[in-house]
Amino acid sequence: MDHQGEFRRAALESGIPDDEISRFCEHLRLSIGLSVGGGLPVVGRFGGLPRLTVGMQWPSAGDIPLPLLLSVDCGALPRVDGFDLPADGTLHFFVHQERDHEDGSGRYARVVYVPDGAETTIAEAPGPECVHEQLDVSAELRAELPLWLQEGDEDEGWHEFWEDLEWEDMSPFQQRLFRFMEHDLPHLAELRALAHGLWSSDAFAFIGGYADDGVISSIAEQTLAGREKAGEIPAIPVARWPSHLEEEQHRLTSEWISLAGEARGYEEYHTSFVIRHDDLAAARVDKALAVTDFRTP
Repeated sequence: MDHQGEFRRAALESGIPDDEISRFCEHLRLSIGLSVGGGLPVVGRFGGLPRLTVGMQWPSAGDIPLPLLLSVDCGALPRVDGFDLPADGTLHFFVHQERDHEDGSGRYARVVYVPDGAETTIAEAPGPECVHEQLDVSAELRAELPLWLQEGDEDEGWHEFWEDLEWEDMSPFQQRLFRFMEHDLPHLAELRALAHGLWSSDAFAFIGGYADDGVISSIAEQTLAGREKAGEIPAIPVARWPSHLEEEQHRLTSEWISLAGEARGYEEYHTSFVIRHDDLAAARVDKALAVTDFRTP
């Protein structure tokens, strides 16, 4: 389905100029919400036992087997512009959330792709701790925007800067974003409302969309520090580090995408799997990074 075309037609009918719609659409992404029940076709499941390629061992980190979090049927998921999931086959997401949260190296998470046509068998779990209750899930679309373009009543985000900072207190990067929002998107509120009116979801897990901001922030810090250490960029003064980090995060949001993630607030632990666009397009799902956070009560 042509989601961009659907949105453009609706926005044009609302009287919004075509060039402004195009600028907004550059930042609009759709994610696939996964919900239990609802009477819609089943596209995957939480928990249960996976069907793995014959001869494949249950994923583990050394002698620590990784519990199965989620499995999705790529062929059953709705197709989304700019999100190059494999056309068929199954993605399995394994993670030992407690160890992944404590370790941070990524070794306690794994994404496994099983293509259609492969000879498979239902895997035998190494232990009961690897198998959660099986819950079938259905799919619905949700509109997503980067944090700096989200609604002003969120708990956190760039909008707080617009309210609390004077122009001269903003970094050059923040000023550029502010100019874009104010001058290039005069109908921003209407465009946001229209997008969320077309595609909204309160699902507790999502495939695709924007990578978790905390994950992107961590990648940005490592990337920027690595380029500085390698001499690829001049040494960044401490006072200018936050501004450079913001700009690097902004750049990385176009390079990385969420592969799968749990919505915050449902469980003590929630895991985000992120991947570069080009790795996903090439089905290199082993390149996905996972980060598990802990929600304090």
